[in-house]
Amino acid sequence: MSSEPAAAAVRAIAGTEDHPHARMALETALATRPSHAYLFHGPAGVGKRTAARAFAAELLAEGSPDPEGTRRRALAGTHPDMTWVRPTGAHVMRTQDVDEPVIAAATRTPFEASRRVFVLERVDTMNDEVANRLLKTLEEPPSFVHLLLITDAFDQVLPTVVSRCQSVRFDRLPAARIASELEREGVEPARAAACARLSLGNAARARYLASEEGEALRADADRFVTAALGGGATGDGGREPWRGLFERAEERRAVAEAAVAQDCRDRLESEPKGRERNALEKSFEEAARRDGRRARTEVLDLGLTLAALGFRDLLCLAEGAHEAALDRHRAETLSASAHSRDPRRLRAAAERCEDTRLSLELNVTEDLALDALGFRLARLVGTA
Repeated sequence: MSSEPAAAAVRAIAGTEDHPHARMALETALATRPSHAYLFHGPAGVGKRTAARAFAAELLAEGSPDPEGTRRRALAGTHPDMTWVRPTGAHVMRTQDVDEPVIAAATRTPFEASRRVFVLERVDTMNDEVANRLLKTLEEPPSFVHLLLITDAFDQVLPTVVSRCQSVRFDRLPAARIASELEREGVEPARAAACARLSLGNAARARYLASEEGEALRADADRFVTAALGGGATGDGGREPWRGLFERAEERRAVAEAAVAQDCRDRLESEPKGRERNALEKSFEEAARRDGRRARTEVLDLGLTLAALGFRDLLCLAEGAHEAALDRHRAETLSASAHSRDPRRLRAAAERCEDTRLSLELNVTEDLALDALGFRLARLVGTA
């Protein structure tokens, strides 16, 4: 019998360094008998995906004649017995995402390891139809199958899915911890602290906010807030205050689509003309639209989150809670406006931003939604 399980039990699982609950759950599983299904849940950007990949690598390495080689391939995403599934819909997981890649594949024995591991991202986007198809695999998988489900929105995962998985909780990262990492990467301390607080525990988001592109997005969100405080539906130069945010999201969409288009050209160079080539081109076209829409939505989502947090900071100042402001430098700049505002209206403005952010998941027309939000915000907080 291999001694590999004992070694795996003391091996640190990458991504769990700041999450003792998750680390204990996963290391205990490796030291005893792993469950057939786990649900990794917690805020975005705190290490869930890193931990899932590292845990999958340990599951596959157990009993392998070359455990280190197995780990390397699993971590690189090239091991044949590990399948990583991402929703192909912009806001929903489709039945085709699980039918063949998971449900059918789970019935087939491993290629080379003693196990097969399936990792499913964003399982909160799974609707009843998809969940019902997956339930039997979750309830009674073959003995060699392990499913690792990941979500940033635990409360949106269907109860039928939650009840069939062992919970692995990941908590928000402390702002001080994130700020320290940013400073080590060369970010100026005050900026690092502000980005860390605005990230709400999401290290990846904090790193983006500290970048030039993130700084520009913060400026777009600030213009949205400032225009609302001024009581107008237009900003500098007569432009709608949301226009910069929307154009930035469109730029991100174009970049994402261009990346897929380049992948398509690289792939088709060696593909002869025929039915398979046509099918491949269509597949890339769908991927470009999907990735482009997702990239655009991510920018709008973050921009509206920043606007909501801007109103939240103003609310803190209006209530005299200066230390509770997330971006204190920005809050101080707007402090004169905050003291003359009705706190209830500032709270309502933050809620309107959040409502509009959530509505993006319903495939609304983004520019119309942003335009309507601009008018609502101006009516709410535009007069002292």
